[in-house]
Amino acid sequence: MEGGINNVAAEMDLDRPSGDQIPQSQPIDATQVVNLAGGFVWQIDGISRLRRFICLGCEGGTYYASQKELTIENIQSIKKLVSGGRGLDVVREIEQFSLEGRTAKQDNILFVLAYCARQTEDRDTKIAAYEALPKICRIPTHLFAFVGFAEKLSKSGEGKETTGWGRAHRRAIANWYTRYANAPAKLAMHVTKYKNRNGWTHFDLFRLSHVKTDRAELGAIFRYVVKGLGAAKEQFLKEPAAATPALLEIFKFLQAVEDTKTVDAENVDKIVSLIEENHLVREHIPTQFLKSIEVWRVLLRDMPMTALMRNLAKMTSIGLLKPGAEETAQVVLKLSDDDKIKEARIHPFNVLNALLTYRSCKGAKGSLKWQACPEIEQALDDMFYKAFKFVEPTGKRFLLAVDVSGSMTVCNVIGSAAMTSYQAAAAMMMTTLRTESNCEVCAFDTTLTPMKVKPEFKLPETMLAFEGFLCGNTDCAAPMLYALEHKKEVDVFVIYTDNDTWYGDIHPAAALRNYRKEMGIYDAKLIVTAFSASEFSIADPEDPGMLDIAGFDSGAPETMRQFVLGNI
Repeated sequence: MEGGINNVAAEMDLDRPSGDQIPQSQPIDATQVVNLAGGFVWQIDGISRLRRFICLGCEGGTYYASQKELTIENIQSIKKLVSGGRGLDVVREIEQFSLEGRTAKQDNILFVLAYCARQTEDRDTKIAAYEALPKICRIPTHLFAFVGFAEKLSKSGEGKETTGWGRAHRRAIANWYTRYANAPAKLAMHVTKYKNRNGWTHFDLFRLSHVKTDRAELGAIFRYVVKGLGAAKEQFLKEPAAATPALLEIFKFLQAVEDTKTVDAENVDKIVSLIEENHLVREHIPTQFLKSIEVWRVLLRDMPMTALMRNLAKMTSIGLLKPGAEETAQVVLKLSDDDKIKEARIHPFNVLNALLTYRSCKGAKGSLKWQACPEIEQALDDMFYKAFKFVEPTGKRFLLAVDVSGSMTVCNVIGSAAMTSYQAAAAMMMTTLRTESNCEVCAFDTTLTPMKVKPEFKLPETMLAFEGFLCGNTDCAAPMLYALEHKKEVDVFVIYTDNDTWYGDIHPAAALRNYRKEMGIYDAKLIVTAFSASEFSIADPEDPGMLDIAGFDSGAPETMRQFVLGNI
């Protein structure tokens, strides 16, 4: 199909540098392809598509493509990169994005890692993948997901090993556990907090990887997982001389975890005591105690940032968090801590999702309801901007254009039931509006409407401002046409879109070139911020003044800044 399209384009008069009067339903360049909406666009390169896939995923599909179709297309793109000799580049890319916390979810990174680890013909890519495994799989949840993906890939014929548990795989999984030789308490927390995922348990991984250790503390944890606490004590504490302080501390913690399972439902004080003395977390606590304010009050003291965001609704619903309460002030302080946000690799999407969910005052599933605390809403709003990499202003003149066409309302971004593409786009737009002092904000579908959005607006307030414009087709040339018609001096056009464009009498790339020529701003730039994991972009890859980026890469604002300044 693409070959046919290119032949059509080659037969047309493509010598006109501006592309005047050629609608988006026809090509202006022989390298263009037709997108799922029927418009002609450019196909992004493999690494750019990889970034979209790991940052945006395929959950929910798009207006024109199903989730399954997008998933298949992205897998094929990854295969093409690896088979084309770029496997090491792929591993480096996913490792960097994972370590820098640039993606909202790890699952797509873990799938790509598993695919690279399955490469029996590309030894270098396979070795690199397994070397990256402990850096990317930082908690057992990640490890279980990786193992699950690896097994499915083996059974689907992606690797030659029929079971998927070859020597390299077994060694890598075993090493994941034995690397905690000098931090056994951390491993004890891991195996009791994250017990299983998708049918996989630590027992399964111990058995299949043949994990072994000569360190008593690790051995005690392994025995506990496989045979239980009694068997572990019998083996490692039968000789008094073997009871080192470190080993006794491990057993004290494991005993506390087991004790929670037998505490009488009315004995809240006992559970509170176990939590305080052993630093237990929510996952250790039986369900019947999770309605207690006293239990949540003590859990809150050492609650990690991600867990805190996930449990805001629960703690509010039971009355622990309310306006003016000491615990509310404690939560606000944690959510405002720059160092904790950075240390926890909090992704802005997850903050935004938490804000929208919390503000909705009801759970997406179940009957949980609460009255949102204004102080917490404000803290989450502020936290959203802090979660991006710090960005300094460029001093350039920006036109920020948010696509409000019908397709932007259909798809849930990164699988979030609380967020559509236009809401995500509006939120991303605010990161630039708050950074740059010279910005004009617009909403567009087939026409463009200037918006009175101010930097001090809260995120929900900003999203609400766009809701009255949600309809129609998509003409991504509208921002440049508007700026030219009104003689607006713009250095940088930023378009936030899902790229499902086909409508309009001129291509966006051609409209930008016309704008440059007519306004005499020859280095005017176009940044396309994508909110779908498709392979299409309106940005011409051959034009150094156009850039395509994934919309929910937490490093996107800094990438945009470097591009605007001419550094990339």
